[in-house]
Amino acid sequence: MQDRFKGILLTRDDARTLHVNVTELGLADLMDGDVVVRVDWTTINYKDGLAITGKGPVVRRWPMVPGIDCAGIVETSSDPRFKPGDQVILNGFGVGETHTGAYAAYARLKGDWLIHRPEGIDGRAAMAIGTAGYTAMLSVMALERFGLAPSRGPVVVTGANGGVGTVAIAILARLGYHVIASTGRPEESDFLKGLGAAEIIHRDELSGPAKPLAKERWAAGIDAVGSHTLANVLSMTSYGGAVAACGLAQGMDLPSSVAPFILRGVALIGIDSVMAPRALREEAWARLARDLDRDKLAALTTETGFDGIIPGAHALIDGKVRGRIVVNMAQ
Repeated sequence: MQDRFKGILLTRDDARTLHVNVTELGLADLMDGDVVVRVDWTTINYKDGLAITGKGPVVRRWPMVPGIDCAGIVETSSDPRFKPGDQVILNGFGVGETHTGAYAAYARLKGDWLIHRPEGIDGRAAMAIGTAGYTAMLSVMALERFGLAPSRGPVVVTGANGGVGTVAIAILARLGYHVIASTGRPEESDFLKGLGAAEIIHRDELSGPAKPLAKERWAAGIDAVGSHTLANVLSMTSYGGAVAACGLAQGMDLPSSVAPFILRGVALIGIDSVMAPRALREEAWARLARDLDRDKLAALTTETGFDGIIPGAHALIDGKVRGRIVVNMAQ
C-alpha cells in the first residue's frame, strides 16, 4: 500500500466558494473505517457531478474526497467478513457526501457498507453499472414486487439517456417489457432503441404542468426526474399501475394531486439506493449479473481515467453524457 497517493479533494473557503483540487493524500486524510480498499474502478454518477460542480448540496462535510461508488480489492480489514484480496463493491451510505469517498487510490470504509462482488461481474462492469444501474434494478424489483409483469402493458422510463434510464431500458427490454423512453435528446433515438426501447417520446410531453388525470398511456414507470415530469407520469399511469421514483433531475417538488392514487389506484414507490439493507443490495447485484445484457452494458458505457473525472462531472451535469462513464483508476 502506498503511503501517499493521488486524489480529488473538495474544500470550501470562508466565503463558501467551492474549490476542486487534485492533490496528494495519505490514509490519515481519510475518515475512519475498518476496511481499506484499493480503488481499481469508479464511476461518475449524477450526485458526483453535483458535488464537483457545486450545483447541488451533496457534500455535507468538509473537506471531502468525492465519489459515491467503487469496485476494488481489500488491502486491510479488521472486519471478519472481509480479508485482504477480497473483491468488493461500494454504493452509497453517504460516501463522497459525509464520508471520504472513492476518487482516490484508496478508500477507508466500513464493512457494513460493502458487498462481495458477485461472480459474472468484473470491477469494470460493476462500475459501468454503478449506483445508477443498481438503482435501476432496485426500481425494477420494486415494480415486480407490486405485481408488474410484461403482460400488464408498457413501462415508461424518464431521463432515458442518463445512467438510471439507460440501464433500466436494457433490463426491462431483456425481461420482455414494452419500453417507452422519454428523452430530451431525440437524436439519440437509435441508441435508445438499440438498448431495447420500443418507443421514444420527447421529454417536453411530460415536463410541463400536469393535469390531475390524463389519458392512460402506460402500466408503470421508472422516473429519475421528479417535479412536473413525475406528476405527468403519475397522471398517465393506467388503473392499478405503479411508478418507481428514484431521482430529481428536474426538481424535488411534486406538483401533483391525489387523483391518480384515489381514482385509479396508482402507487408511487420510493426507491432509496443509499441506505438499502445488505440483503436487498445483494439481491439487486445478483439480478444485475443475470438480467443485464453485457453487450448492451458495453454499448451504454464510455471509459476514462482519473484525469477525466472532473471534466466528466461537468459534462454530465451539462447534459452532454449518455449512459455511463466508468473510471479506470490505473490510468
